[in-house]
Amino acid sequence: MADTTVDADAVRRWLRVFAGTVAAQKDVLTALDAEIGDADHGANMHRGMQAVVADLDGTPGADPGAVLKQAGMTLVRSVGGASGPLYGTFFLRMATAAGAAGELDPAAFAVALRAGLDGVVARGKAGPGDKTMVDALGPATDALDEALAGGRSLDEALRAASAAADRGRDATTPMLARKGRASYLGERSVGHQDPGATSTALLVAAAATLAEPGP
Repeated sequence: MADTTVDADAVRRWLRVFAGTVAAQKDVLTALDAEIGDADHGANMHRGMQAVVADLDGTPGADPGAVLKQAGMTLVRSVGGASGPLYGTFFLRMATAAGAAGELDPAAFAVALRAGLDGVVARGKAGPGDKTMVDALGPATDALDEALAGGRSLDEALRAASAAADRGRDATTPMLARKGRASYLGERSVGHQDPGATSTALLVAAAATLAEPGP
């Protein structure tokens, strides 16, 4: 990712880094999901992101929106449970916000990220404090906007967003789940880190690593 703009290659790198991180953390995600869910979040996300990576080289078009749209469609098609529709919606809404622009400046990337968040909220009917991926993605989006408004570079803003996502992930542990299968556990959901918020923190962390030189 360049310091000031996000092009299609940067989005491809983001997705590849995220896929690699999910692969490395697959068992951790599954173990977290086994505590309060179906024990399939790690396997589902790994399968979905491997499919996304397999499609990257064949993505038609050379703009960020086209790559994001392909990723979203692949996740909806290949991932079961709640993860596929939610992550798929996230990328599809980002794609719609990105449009056909060849590059996204920092403000446009932030707008696209917030559109992705709005899509997740609309799809999952979840809000802050419900113990879902929104609890990591919301603070990350807010931190990105705040950092850019404060004059920080995109790379600096993405690092701030990653730190906020990590804090949001950690904050899910004492929460009572109000959405998803974890909500069926009631008070027994308290004391467990949410797997969706955990994979979302990995997604934002992957974006932050794009400050490093690409291959």
